[in-house]
Amino acid sequence: MLLQDLQYALRGLWHSRGFASVAIFCLSLGIGLNVTIFSVVDGVLLQPYPYIEPDRILVIGEQNPSTHRRAGLSYLDLRDWKEANSAFTTIAASEGRAMTVSDAGEEPERALGAAISWDLFPMLGAAPLLGRAFTAGDDQPNAPGTVILSYALWTRRYHRDLNTLGRTIFVNGKPHSVIGVMPEYFEFPQNQRLWVTLAPVAGKEPRHARTLFAFGRMQPAVMRAGATEELNAVAARLAREYSATNDGWSPFVRTLREAFLPEEIPQVLLLMMAGVTLVLFIACSNVANLLLARASTRQREFAIRAAIGAGRGRIARQLLTESILLGLASVPLGVLLAEIGTRLIAAAMPVDQVPYYVHWQVDWRSLAYTVGIAASTACVFGLFPAWQGSRSDLCESLKEGSRGTTMGRSLLRNSLVVAQVSLALVALVGALLFVRTFLNLDSFRLGFATQPLMTLRFYMTGDAYEPEGSKSRRVEDIVRRVEALPTIQAAFASNLIPISGGGEVEPVEIEGVKADTQHRPDITFTGVTPHFFSTLGVPMLRGRDFSESDGWSHTPVAVVNERMAKYWPGGNAIDHRFRMVTPSGSGAWFTVIGIAPDLQLFGVNPSGNEAPQSAFVPYAHQESLSTGLTIRVSGGDPASSTAAIRSAIRASDPNIPLYWVRTMEDVRHVAFWQYGLYGWIFGTIGVVGLLLAAVGVYGVLSYSVEQRVQEIGVRMAMGADRWRVLQAVVGQGLVLTAIGIVIGVGLAASGAPLARSLLFDVSPLDPLSFGSVTAFLLLTAVVASVVPALRASRVDPVIALRSH
Repeated sequence: MLLQDLQYALRGLWHSRGFASVAIFCLSLGIGLNVTIFSVVDGVLLQPYPYIEPDRILVIGEQNPSTHRRAGLSYLDLRDWKEANSAFTTIAASEGRAMTVSDAGEEPERALGAAISWDLFPMLGAAPLLGRAFTAGDDQPNAPGTVILSYALWTRRYHRDLNTLGRTIFVNGKPHSVIGVMPEYFEFPQNQRLWVTLAPVAGKEPRHARTLFAFGRMQPAVMRAGATEELNAVAARLAREYSATNDGWSPFVRTLREAFLPEEIPQVLLLMMAGVTLVLFIACSNVANLLLARASTRQREFAIRAAIGAGRGRIARQLLTESILLGLASVPLGVLLAEIGTRLIAAAMPVDQVPYYVHWQVDWRSLAYTVGIAASTACVFGLFPAWQGSRSDLCESLKEGSRGTTMGRSLLRNSLVVAQVSLALVALVGALLFVRTFLNLDSFRLGFATQPLMTLRFYMTGDAYEPEGSKSRRVEDIVRRVEALPTIQAAFASNLIPISGGGEVEPVEIEGVKADTQHRPDITFTGVTPHFFSTLGVPMLRGRDFSESDGWSHTPVAVVNERMAKYWPGGNAIDHRFRMVTPSGSGAWFTVIGIAPDLQLFGVNPSGNEAPQSAFVPYAHQESLSTGLTIRVSGGDPASSTAAIRSAIRASDPNIPLYWVRTMEDVRHVAFWQYGLYGWIFGTIGVVGLLLAAVGVYGVLSYSVEQRVQEIGVRMAMGADRWRVLQAVVGQGLVLTAIGIVIGVGLAASGAPLARSLLFDVSPLDPLSFGSVTAFLLLTAVVASVVPALRASRVDPVIALRSH
C-alpha cells in the first residue's frame, strides 16, 4: 500500500511539475540556509575539541574581584599549584609569544609561537608526527634550547625536509634543536607555529607576572566544583605567604569552550539559528499554501475516491506522502546551497582570525540534520492540506466540482500569509540592525584620518637587544631612516598599532587626588616616539607634544588624553604628575606636558564607544620587542611606499623580521570584519525571508483571483470598472500584509533587545529600521499584488460567465 501511495504521488507531482518546482525551490532555500548555519554552529559550539576527553580539561587563570581584573598565572604560582595539587592528574601551562625564526642564509621570519610546559602535549593526548615531544629534562631553566615545529611551518619554510629533525635553528636569536614536527591539524592553543619549553622563557619571571594560562586535567572522580575548591585553598595559602603579590587574587576556572570562544559568539550563532528557522517557517507556510490550493482543485477527485471506498485516513496519508516526497526532493538542492554557503562564510573570514580547531563543513552530521528537518518540515506543511483534504464533504464536493473554495480554506491560506509576513519582518529587522551596526562601525570617527597611513610591525630579538636602551636606539635609527624617504611626511614607533592592539593597562596614583589603593583608576599606557600626533594629523588641545630631546630619552613627561585630564580640577592636567603602581612597586612620576583629544586607538567596543583613559610616554619607558611603525605617506596609495620602507628598515638591521604590513584602511576593515560578516549573513537571511514572503502573497492572491473569476465577471457585468477590481485585489494583499506587519512589529520589538550587546550606535528598537522594513514590506506586497490584480481587471465578463 505504501508503494502504491509513492507511485501515485510521483505521478501526480510529475504531472504538476510547475507546482512541484516552486515548492521544492522554496523548501530548498529554507533548508539550505538552515544547514549552512547548523554546520557553523556544529563546528563552533557542538563538535568536541580534538583532545583526549576535552570535557575533563579546565582552563585556569586568576582574578582580583576588588580591581575587576583577570589574568593568567605566574610561573611561581604555577609551580606551587602543581606541588599542592591532588584534584588534577596534570596541570600544564602555555604562554603565547611572537618568535623570530632564522637560519643561516634564510630571511628571518616572525611566527606566532608558545612556550609550554613539557607535560602539556601528553595531557592533551597530542604526539608529534615526526621526532619526539618535550621531556622534563628539556623544561629546565638552563637546558639546551629545543623546539617543535608545526606542520605548516615545516612545510612552508623547510619544504617537509626530513633532515629538519636535529637541525639547529635560531629562535629569538638563540640556538634551538628541532626535535619534532606536530601533525597537520595541531596548532595548540590557537594557530601556533612552533613551541619551545617554558622554564627557560618564564622561569625567572617574578610572582606578579601573571602571563601563563594553565590547563588542568581533572582526576576521574573529581568534578569542577571540587577542583575549584582545592585551587581556592591553595590560592588562600599563597595570599598569606606572598601578600604583596597575591593578596586579593583567587583562581577562576573555565571549560575549554568557555575560554577559547569570545562571549558574543554563542549569542550571535543562536540568533542566526533563530533567523534561519524563521525563514524555514516562511518556506513551510508557502508550500502549505501551495498544497492547500492544489488540494482545493482536487476536491472532486477526493470525493470520487471516497465514494468508491477510500477512507479519510487513506486520503490524508496520500497527501502526507506527497508532502514528504517534496521535502526529500528539496534535500539535494538544499545541500548544494549549504555547501556554497559554508564556503562563502569561510572565505569571508581572515585566515589568521579563525582558530585551527574550528572548522565547518557539510558532513554526515549536517546531512543527518538536513534529512531530519526535511522530513519534519514535510510533515508540518503537509498537515494542513491533509487535514482539509480528508474532511471533504462528498455531496458538496461532487456538486461544486472545481468551482470556488470554502471560507475555511481561504481563512487558513490567509493566516499562513500573515504568518509569513510577520516572520519576514522579524528577520528583516534583525538583518537591518546588524547591517547598520557594521556601517556605523565602518564610518565611526576614530579621531584621525586613516587614508594616508600605513603600518607594520617588526620584532627585535637576540643578544644585540638585551642591553638596556638597545631597542630604543634601534627604533630611533629606523624611524629616522624611514622619515628620510622622499614620500614620507612623518612616522612614529610604538608598542601600539592604532585600532590593532597594543598598550598596557595599569593602575595609577594621581598626585593630589586621593584614592583607595584598591580603587585606583586604570590607565592605558603607550610608549611612543616623537611625531606621534603629527603622524596621525592630530593637534594638541593644550600644552605641547614630545620634543626630540624628551621623545628619545627617559625624560619622565607624558601627554594625556582629554578623558584622563578630567581627574584634575577643571581638566587642567598640565604640569601635574602621576605614576604607575604595579605589584613590584611604584614607577617614576610623570609630568603632564600636553592634553590630546580622545582618540579611538584601541579599537571600538560595540557595547560602548568612549575612548579609554590614556597616557602617552616616551618610547624608552615602554620599550617592546614587538614594535609597531605607523607612517604618513604623502599622496597616492600608502602601499606604494612599502618597498622603500622595507629597504630602509633592512639597512638598519637586516635580521629584523617585518610582518603585518598593511595600510591603515586595511587595519580598520580587519578590526571590524566580524560585524561585516554578521551583517552579510543576517542580510541574506532577511532577503530570503522577504523573497519567500513575496512569493506567498503573490501565490495566495493569484489563486484567489483564479477562484473568483466568475464573481469578478458578474461584478464587471453589473458595471464594476477595472479600477475597482484592481483596487479590491491589491487591497486584499495590503490587508493581509498590514496584519502581518502589526504582529511582526510586536514580535521584533520583544526579541530585538536580546541583541543589544551586539549592536553599535543603534537601538534595538531603532525607528528607522522598523519603519524602513515596514515600508519595504508594504511596497513588496503592492508589487506582488499587481500581477494578479491586472489579470483580474482584464477578465472578460461574457467568457467568465460562460466558463462557469
